[in-house]
Amino acid sequence: MQNASDRYPSDLHDSEWQLLQPLLPAARKRGRPRERDLREILNGIFYLTRSGCAWRLLPKDFGPWSTVHDYYRRWRRQGVWAQMNHTLRQQVRVATGKTAVPSGAILDSQTIKTGDQACVSGYEAGKKIEGRKRHVVVDTLGLLLWVIVGPANVQDRDGARPLLQAVSQHFSTLRKIWADSGYAGALVQWFQAQVGARDCVLEIVRRLAGVSGFHSLPKRWMVERTLGWLVKSRRLARDYETSAQSSEAMIYLTMIRLMLKRLANANP
Repeated sequence: MQNASDRYPSDLHDSEWQLLQPLLPAARKRGRPRERDLREILNGIFYLTRSGCAWRLLPKDFGPWSTVHDYYRRWRRQGVWAQMNHTLRQQVRVATGKTAVPSGAILDSQTIKTGDQACVSGYEAGKKIEGRKRHVVVDTLGLLLWVIVGPANVQDRDGARPLLQAVSQHFSTLRKIWADSGYAGALVQWFQAQVGARDCVLEIVRRLAGVSGFHSLPKRWMVERTLGWLVKSRRLARDYETSAQSSEAMIYLTMIRLMLKRLANANP
C-alpha cells in the first residue's frame, strides 16, 4: 500500500522501504551523527534516475541536492549499489521459484549517446554514435548480473573480456552464457581457454537461415528486454555521467528500483 506522504511515483512505498532498509550501510560510529532521513535520500536518488533531471534541479522536498548527491557518490564508491542489486536479484529469483544463483546468462551491449561532460567516450562507426557502450550480462529473468561501461569505439568482443572474467569469478554456478553472432570467433576460444575448466560454455545464438526481418531468437530476447527496461529511466536514455563508474551505478539503481517493485507486489 502506498504511503500517504508519497509525492512522486518514484517514491518508495512502505513495503519497498522495508525491503531496502536492511541493505543500507550502518551509520558511522564516529563523527557527526546522521541527521538525514535515508528514505528521503533514496527517494531523491530514484527521482533523479526516473525523471532524468540534473542533480541541482532536484526538488527541495528531498533536502539539499548536494546532500543527496554525497550519499549517492559515497555509496557508489563503497560498492553499495552493486551489492544491493546482487541481494535483491537473489530474492527475486527465489520468489519466482528459481535458485538464488543462476546457471545460465545472456551477454549483450547497448550503445548510447553521451552528454558533453563525459570524460570517457568514443565513436562507433557502425551505428554512427559518439558515446559509450554498456556491456551487460543478465540471468534468464533479465536481471542484471554485471555491467561494465566503456567507450563506444571498443568492439563488443574486446569489451566483453573483462565482463566475462568478472562474471566467471563471481558466479561459479554458471554453466552457459548465450551471446549473438557479434561475439563469435576469437572470443569463444579465449573464453574456453580462460574459464573452460569451470564447465561454463559461451554459446553463440545465430539468426535462423532463410528468415528475413525481425524474429525473436532463443534466450537473446531476454537481454534485449533488459536493455529496453534501462532506457525507460530517462537518466539512462542518454549517458550524462562524467565517469563510467557513475554510469554503472545508475544502471544498478534502475534495476534495484525495478526489483523492489516486483518483490513488493509479490509480498504485499
